[in-house]
Amino acid sequence: MLPDVTNALRWLQQQPQLLAGIGRGIERESLRVRADGSLSEQGHPTALGSALTHDWIITDFAESLMEFVTPVDRDIPHLLTFLRDLHRHVAKNIGEERLWPFSIPGTIADAETIALADYGSSNLGQMKHIYRQGLKHRYGSLMQVISGIHYNFSLPIAFWEARALAYNDSRPVQVIASDGYLRLIRNYYRFGWIIPYLFGASPAVCESFLGDNPVLKTMESDGQGARWFPYATSLRLSDLGYTNKSQSGLEISFNSLDEYVAGLKRAIATPSESHEKMGLFDAHQRRIQLNTNVLQIENELYAPIRPKRVIRPGEAPSDALMRGGIEYIEVRSLDINPFSATGISEEQVRFLDLFLIWCALIDSPDMDQAQLSFVKGNWNTVILEGRRPGLKLKAECGQQDFSLQEAGSALFDGLALIAKILDQGADTAYQTTCQTLHGMITDPDSTYSGKILSVIKQEGFIGSGITLAENYRQALIQEPLEILTAEIFTEKAIESITEQKNIEASDTLSFEEYLASRNG
Repeated sequence: MLPDVTNALRWLQQQPQLLAGIGRGIERESLRVRADGSLSEQGHPTALGSALTHDWIITDFAESLMEFVTPVDRDIPHLLTFLRDLHRHVAKNIGEERLWPFSIPGTIADAETIALADYGSSNLGQMKHIYRQGLKHRYGSLMQVISGIHYNFSLPIAFWEARALAYNDSRPVQVIASDGYLRLIRNYYRFGWIIPYLFGASPAVCESFLGDNPVLKTMESDGQGARWFPYATSLRLSDLGYTNKSQSGLEISFNSLDEYVAGLKRAIATPSESHEKMGLFDAHQRRIQLNTNVLQIENELYAPIRPKRVIRPGEAPSDALMRGGIEYIEVRSLDINPFSATGISEEQVRFLDLFLIWCALIDSPDMDQAQLSFVKGNWNTVILEGRRPGLKLKAECGQQDFSLQEAGSALFDGLALIAKILDQGADTAYQTTCQTLHGMITDPDSTYSGKILSVIKQEGFIGSGITLAENYRQALIQEPLEILTAEIFTEKAIESITEQKNIEASDTLSFEEYLASRNG
């Protein structure tokens, strides 16, 4: 049913220190809202610095959609405290506004009122803004203000070197690591349904979010604007949420780095008939998208996980991968955790460590497009019905279907072995995480989606969101900073504004010339 990790662990059990240098980073998105839960119409606060050039506090699709970005960190408590400091600082600098605690937005009366993120007058700033214009015209603004958590994860080079030695692999470590991360990604597609099962936290939506979508008639309702599917885990990941059917025909392979990059480059060079019909300019000759291809840029690819490398200025992500190989992976299938002021908890971070290491260790045969489509079916089942009693998932190659509970328990047996390796000395944090989360397999109501749906049924979608947002606001504004200081934040804000002005002053090309130069 699930691969046995025991044999793959033998070499690692002798060298537990190889996991001491795991790199982690968090990107948390969150909407700024008023006290009544409605979307803020205020621009990005000047006190927070430039959204174009700040290292830690930026915007995503909209002016009201904030993004908190941590540096790479190798210590979990330090990582989470740094993230909380970012939230503390922002809470104290957005006036009476607060951060929406759900992935799915609250009431938005008119999507046309959503102000796209503004990055200033530089060519780079214009490009980022027009890219968002393209997203708006292609997929709609409502989809783009759905929020999530991205978890960046890397294993130490020493891990890949030791694995190569254990398997008599003499290739360069860069190649070994890239192949290893792709193996991880393929297994993430196969078994990553466990993440929306455990941590999916968007089983419900505000009915205004769906407009006149006929799916409303199939959902349960409290009569006060909340709609849900009884066993859903993450509507954010469903066809109702942050997905893109127009990309379903892209044949992106994760079998080799060359194949992955080739598929990505093909997508950004392939014309789209529907995007061509929109045109490049509106009636006032203002650009509404960067180009009319399937993808405007590579980051437009919607995926639950991505291979990544830190890019150099002006470098495309795929070119960075070909230059230096895969440096880390970005997990993109996490809902905002509504039970945390920062949108993510320590138990989630520790589980992700365990699961991603497991994915990197077990066997991972190549996947063709039919197999990839097949395993996505299990994701969809869990996304829409993950808490249904006796739920069955599909096995590959005509094997017998298996129950989610059986597969989940088998998975935790393997994770428990990895937890013992990670918990060196007297520490039992990873093992405790395993024990706690294992209980969710047999008790679906204790999953994040089960717990938050219970709250929403009692308080309503908007009401529960307002309550949580206010509770977190009060906590954050009263807490002192622990790692960063007010002086550091002030200095960062000033530096970022100065940097944006310098970028604007240094432009020598027209925007069209700049765009042409980036397209080669």
